[in-house]
Amino acid sequence: MAPPKYQRVLLKLSGEALMGAQSSGIDSAIAEEIAQDIADVQKLGVQLAIVIGGGNIFRGLAASARGMDRATADYMGMLATVINALALSDAIERYDVPTRVLTAIEMRQVAEPFIRRRAVRHLEKGRVVVFGAGTGNPYFSTDTAAALRAMEIKAEVILKATKVDGVFTADPVLDPTATRLDTVSHLQVLEQQLKVMDSTAISLCMDNKLPIVVFNLRTAGNLRRAVLGETVGSLVTA
Repeated sequence: MAPPKYQRVLLKLSGEALMGAQSSGIDSAIAEEIAQDIADVQKLGVQLAIVIGGGNIFRGLAASARGMDRATADYMGMLATVINALALSDAIERYDVPTRVLTAIEMRQVAEPFIRRRAVRHLEKGRVVVFGAGTGNPYFSTDTAAALRAMEIKAEVILKATKVDGVFTADPVLDPTATRLDTVSHLQVLEQQLKVMDSTAISLCMDNKLPIVVFNLRTAGNLRRAVLGETVGSLVTA
């Protein structure tokens, strides 16, 4: 078997990825499926870090639109990501893969505080690192947190897990004429306002020439194929 193309990757998961067919919360069967895919990749010898969102539990932006103070709403959203991080960590460890949850908001009873060099050391020791609480700052999305953490740990690529097969010219769920783009530049994503990650995250990746692979998490084995460098989804590159 060919060796993995990437030795250190950052996987960005939305909170909705854990939701399954439910309207909110965590579907344990879906968490198990994702954990199995992650375990398969870790056993290839790949160093894997994860940033997870919290939209299945609480959306800060939505609450802000309904009148809640934006900073307060964002902090609540950060706490939701920690719940997801703990749930995912537990599911992964059932496959005999060691994990560590690191949070940008200090809560020592449930997770380690984020320290960059400690995170890198965990990766070097073969542990899957799950980052919670976003960047620890309001007004920044977990997309931006993923870009930031990827830079800090010197990841070679961001693997952006979605529910569609890559980057499209429009939302394929709403527009049946939307076409998939195999390769697209960071600048094109910004100029055409393609729904990949928010503009802050894309700009950060563009400035640091960090590629993003956008793929469908719901297709079994896609995460492994992406890590091996097979053509899967869309590649956002400099």
